[in-house]
Amino acid sequence: METVKLKINGIEVEAPKNATILEAARLAGIEIPTLCYLKDINAIGACRICVVEVKGARSSCAACVYPVAEGMEVSTNTPKIRKARKNTLELLLSNHRRECLSCIRSQDCELQKLSKEYGCDEHKYPEGQKLPNIVDANEVLIRDNSKCILCRRCVAVCKSNQGCAVIGPNERGYESHIAPVFDMPLDKVACIRCGQCITVCPTGALREKDDTEKVWAALSDPDKHVVVGTAPAVRAQLGEEFGYPIGTNVEGKMAAALRALGFDGVFDVDTAADLTIMEEGTELLQRLNGEGGPLPLITSCSPGWIKYCEHYYPEFIPNLSSCKSPQQMFGAMMKSYYAAKKGIDPKNIFVVTVMPCTAKKFEIKREHEASVDGLPDIDVTITTREFARMIKKAGIMFDKLPSDATFDPMFGVASGAAHIFGATGGVMEAALRTVAEIVTGKPLEKLDFHDVRGIKGIKEATYDLAGKKVRVAVASGTKNASILLDSIKEGKASYEFVEIMACPGGCVNGGGQPQQPGAVRNFTDVRAERAKALYSEDAAMKLRKSHENPVIKEVYETYLGKPGSHKAHELLHTKYAARPRY
Repeated sequence: METVKLKINGIEVEAPKNATILEAARLAGIEIPTLCYLKDINAIGACRICVVEVKGARSSCAACVYPVAEGMEVSTNTPKIRKARKNTLELLLSNHRRECLSCIRSQDCELQKLSKEYGCDEHKYPEGQKLPNIVDANEVLIRDNSKCILCRRCVAVCKSNQGCAVIGPNERGYESHIAPVFDMPLDKVACIRCGQCITVCPTGALREKDDTEKVWAALSDPDKHVVVGTAPAVRAQLGEEFGYPIGTNVEGKMAAALRALGFDGVFDVDTAADLTIMEEGTELLQRLNGEGGPLPLITSCSPGWIKYCEHYYPEFIPNLSSCKSPQQMFGAMMKSYYAAKKGIDPKNIFVVTVMPCTAKKFEIKREHEASVDGLPDIDVTITTREFARMIKKAGIMFDKLPSDATFDPMFGVASGAAHIFGATGGVMEAALRTVAEIVTGKPLEKLDFHDVRGIKGIKEATYDLAGKKVRVAVASGTKNASILLDSIKEGKASYEFVEIMACPGGCVNGGGQPQQPGAVRNFTDVRAERAKALYSEDAAMKLRKSHENPVIKEVYETYLGKPGSHKAHELLHTKYAARPRY
């Protein structure tokens, strides 16, 4: 790699020739503040917080876009630069609605943090503060443009990562704001509810709808039997809300926290992920044998991806697996199998899930997601962030909880294959472990399918299953899904099995996960770090295949009959339909 030498604050630095000053400074152990910049997504130099002095330059330079050069001398902390940054921050505060004490991002806001560090006077320009502009955008999202700083991170991630581009700048000057074209309501455009815009927002301008009060009400209702299930990825991210390093597996403490909150049943949606593999694996085998639908079979676990398919690629709806997601299967089993086992009227069972995904809030309200007596499969779903807020509100000292607590066994035993559902490629790998053994009739020598792992946007592999070539592909981020589907449509690629996740990196980077600031996202791949926790848990387990899960075996033997049975289809399968874009 070709490099250049430069000085930053008098420190000699050797950096790649194509690096920016921002990246080079990081190599020297110097952090330059940013607000608008997101690596590979939003390098526009708009906010001017990252300005630095470059010897010989006529004016201050935006470090996030200014390239390094041989012999360059850079100063990042001069009186002039500190004054410029402070003035910029105070101008941002001048038309920013300041309600820091009650804001959802209080103490976790990038603007608040920088304003404190630079000693800003929030009242320096008192006349410009905006009035509340809270928009109940859809069943997932709350938008408040009075807190927006026009960094355009949300616009960039919606366009570049997700390929939707349903939001952008409207109006000009002081009236500039972010919204769909012509200020259309967000629920009237092809927003897929992925929540990626929330994860990158540096302030409280975007947030998920908080459904925790519904959970508190159910927990306080003596007539409700309240059960909860957590998604695979939550255990690898929840700890970040309590100061644990990125990618720390806090499964035991998580289960203990749920019990401390008062849930009557504490379960693992990973068990339902194993159930998903049994149904989806059966469906794949049927299609490989020329029955039940076209190839490639495309996974249906990600509701953001399903909505994207319904809006943008309805011609692929017949390719979608008819399987419900693990969340919906979990709810269906709670109100059928679990209700029967416990002798409880399903109407009195209140099912809560903790998900890494905002689109799950949309999924539970789909008109056809009722399996038992017209009841919804899931009553409330909350994000990892909402769950953390409940723990804090209840006064539970998370770090003091036992780390070896377990889920209730009736629906709390899961395989390693289920745990890796939270990472891109995990569903594919889990399915291959089961399908390969069914097709070959013998145990796999190696359970790790490394070709479908990793954070690459599109991954491909071909596997030999008893002489039959099975071509597979994995895509994460719906922009990558679009590239993959177009290649299939144009006949440039052909597969038998495809996994698609709406969020880049999969559920570990879901729209409901803990928010990491740009300073972290720009230099740490949070997707990879979080995924490590799931793969490590899988590698350490003895039970690593869905079809060997004793709970799943019992469910089929005593209740469902066999994978793909009529009863299984009634409870665990669904259908999808095309949706207009506008």
